[in-house]
Amino acid sequence: METIISIKPILAITVSALSAFLIAITGEKLRNLRETWSILASILKFLVVVSMLPDILCGKVIEYYLFKITSELILHFRVDALGLFFAMTASFLWIITSFYSIGYMRGLNEHKQTRYFVYFAITLSATMAVAFSANIFTAFVFYEIITIATYPLVAHKETEEAKKGARKYLAYLLSTSVAFQLTAIVFTYCLSGNLYFSKGGLLSSDISSSLLTITFLLYIAGITKAAIMPLHSWLPAAMVAPTPVSALLHAVAVVKTGVFMIIRVVFYIFGVDLLKSLNLGTVLAVVASFTIVAASVIALRQDNLKLRLAYSTVSQLSYIVLGAALLSPSALKGSIFHIVAHAFGKITLFFTAGAIYVATRKTKISELDGIGKRMPLTMASFTVGAVSMIGVPPFAGFISKWYLSVGAIESDELFVLVILAISTILNACYFMPIVYAAFMKESKNNEYNGINEAPILVLIPTVLTAVLTLLIFLYPDLFMKLIMLIVNQTLGG
Repeated sequence: METIISIKPILAITVSALSAFLIAITGEKLRNLRETWSILASILKFLVVVSMLPDILCGKVIEYYLFKITSELILHFRVDALGLFFAMTASFLWIITSFYSIGYMRGLNEHKQTRYFVYFAITLSATMAVAFSANIFTAFVFYEIITIATYPLVAHKETEEAKKGARKYLAYLLSTSVAFQLTAIVFTYCLSGNLYFSKGGLLSSDISSSLLTITFLLYIAGITKAAIMPLHSWLPAAMVAPTPVSALLHAVAVVKTGVFMIIRVVFYIFGVDLLKSLNLGTVLAVVASFTIVAASVIALRQDNLKLRLAYSTVSQLSYIVLGAALLSPSALKGSIFHIVAHAFGKITLFFTAGAIYVATRKTKISELDGIGKRMPLTMASFTVGAVSMIGVPPFAGFISKWYLSVGAIESDELFVLVILAISTILNACYFMPIVYAAFMKESKNNEYNGINEAPILVLIPTVLTAVLTLLIFLYPDLFMKLIMLIVNQTLGG
């Protein structure tokens, strides 16, 4: 595999960090200029990321060595197909979320908007760094920066509820990461003498199976951003944040960083053969399956719209973990494809929740009777996102569920087919009543008379991501080329 030395990974990382500085010095008085920096940085970041695509599709990797802290701790970046797939998804959605954020923050006349845009940019900078990390140490450093940078976003409203939710968010993510993930990284170095992601894994079957099992479980417990039960409650607590932040947490950066790290650990730290010999893939599949079903059942009981979407995310993230745990080519395809399918479907759902709040100040599902007649584009977008998450064609979520089902058969884990069927039914049970109430019921006391769609900068991104959820199903070729390359690089075919 040919290696290209290029500064492009660093440019993709630093462009939003530079924009954070420009946003900060521009401040509240020049808000048009401040928001221009955010938009320009998001577009430039995406263009830099996409410029690496031709080389990656040719089977090359792009590297850039930053600096050495010690002989073992090195900040080093390497762009492969998996990292680029994640980076393309996150950087593209940052463009859309930036426009949405402007409409949302202005529509509600939110306070401290400059701080909001600064930390948003820093988060995306760190997300790119995780995507392009060449070793688990580099990934860990920027994984923690994401946690710290998103704390002010979660606490943005500065109410007691927001502060409490943000403290829980920070405490969960930092404590588990330092206690478990960092310990696992130390074990990895002691057992292998290396921290670099490697095809087939770093760790050897000659090592004690007990030590390997402990190390694996420490990684899974420490990568709490993946929201695997029971270490998931930070995520619903973070719903006190403004809706664009919730969209960032659930579709673009935080939770996707978690599942991305689990994929790296499964395939590039341990490897398929080692996990099969220890039966740890099956253990992870069982835990992911439990999370899928349990979170869906909890979602059914939520009347707050964002909380229902939050528990849906806990469930949907474990589809990605489940696909990795099955250790088969088709399951891995489903896992990777669900990163983009979930990203576009779930960001659409959160955008609609924000649009409803901006237009009506409503947050509860029980208050949405008849709202589809006053906000038809918003609720049509919600329907598209919901149907995609259920896994119905012709929307993106169907493709990932198809490959996960095929992967379950390849792995001879037929219980997974039952889990997928049950979760699909539960998905429909917690999404479709919202759609029915919005379009088929009448509003109480005509309370939505005079209500119209949210401001244009909120509405357009919402409709756009819904349309893209359809287009990804109809034209998945670019994604599938990258996914096939990932499967070949990871599993050898």
